[in-house]
Amino acid sequence: MPAAAPSSSRKLIADLANKYGLYFVLIAPLVAFGIKDLSEQGNLSRLATNIFEGLSNGSIWALIAVGYTLVYGIIELINFAHGDTFMIGSFVSVGLWGTFGLTLVTGPLGLVVGLLLTLIIAMVTCGALNVMIEKVAYRPLRGASKLAPLITAVGFSFILQNVGLLWLGGSPKGVPDLLRAQQEVATVLGVRIQRADLLAIAVTIPLVLLMVTFITKSRLGKAMRATAQDPDAARLQGINVDTTISLTFLIGGMLAGAAGLIYALYQTTVWFFQGFQAGLIAFTAAVMGGIGNLKGAVLGGLIIGIVQQTSDNRIGAEWTPAIVFSYLVLVMVFKPSGLIGEETREAG
Repeated sequence: MPAAAPSSSRKLIADLANKYGLYFVLIAPLVAFGIKDLSEQGNLSRLATNIFEGLSNGSIWALIAVGYTLVYGIIELINFAHGDTFMIGSFVSVGLWGTFGLTLVTGPLGLVVGLLLTLIIAMVTCGALNVMIEKVAYRPLRGASKLAPLITAVGFSFILQNVGLLWLGGSPKGVPDLLRAQQEVATVLGVRIQRADLLAIAVTIPLVLLMVTFITKSRLGKAMRATAQDPDAARLQGINVDTTISLTFLIGGMLAGAAGLIYALYQTTVWFFQGFQAGLIAFTAAVMGGIGNLKGAVLGGLIIGIVQQTSDNRIGAEWTPAIVFSYLVLVMVFKPSGLIGEETREAG
């Protein structure tokens, strides 16, 4: 009997390590940087700034990642054209700034109204573009092998990239800093809060909450969840599966359009290749959190934002991609279903 206690303790430690060990490893670098800041500066303001700026940057990736995970959850397709839809959203937004004369507006009311109209038009444009892609490229291949729509998605990605290339050329283009994005609004506990940070967080949180509420509470949202679980059973219940899938692409595209506007205001630079880079990061976020899981996509985007900002500030921007994908590999090795868990169609 006395020997049972050590064995039980070892089992408890092993269980805790299996359950929480990965999370400890993920936050260990932040803990180490925090200890270093305390020893060198006597406070954690630098680490807090890294985390806050990472959250604001990661919120953009979260919006794009939700579009990936929505489509995958419904039809188990990686829509590689989604990142380039985000790029089109940025280009449309920047074009509308000139159309609405926002670069000449001096009053805050006119600027807010103009940006709100720009947001709506960019979201509708990207949503309609996504629906068109689904009807033209993906729907005819729905009964084909998974490789066919996957290659088609890559092809549409190149098509949209070339549209962007013809639109604004091959070099990154600076755009008017309408909000004076880097202007400091306040300092809280040593953390400088800039206008760009407030914009990203203030737009992302309501959009994500609205989308989650729509999917969980509305009739169409329930149809989307039913289609994701079993499309054949959904048809038997009278659900129009084609319309539901189009709705999913519409919502994903609208979120990409919103992210495109935020990105243009946040970075004050647009580029035809930004969609590929953002799409790769957002897809990584969706996989890290658990592909098909909305909460996982948001969590993955925020984590990657923090990792990027911390790496850029402390290690060097040239190492950031390697560090981000090291995190992904670590998560996939120990939790192949993602941090929160994968939600995909049931086999059968």
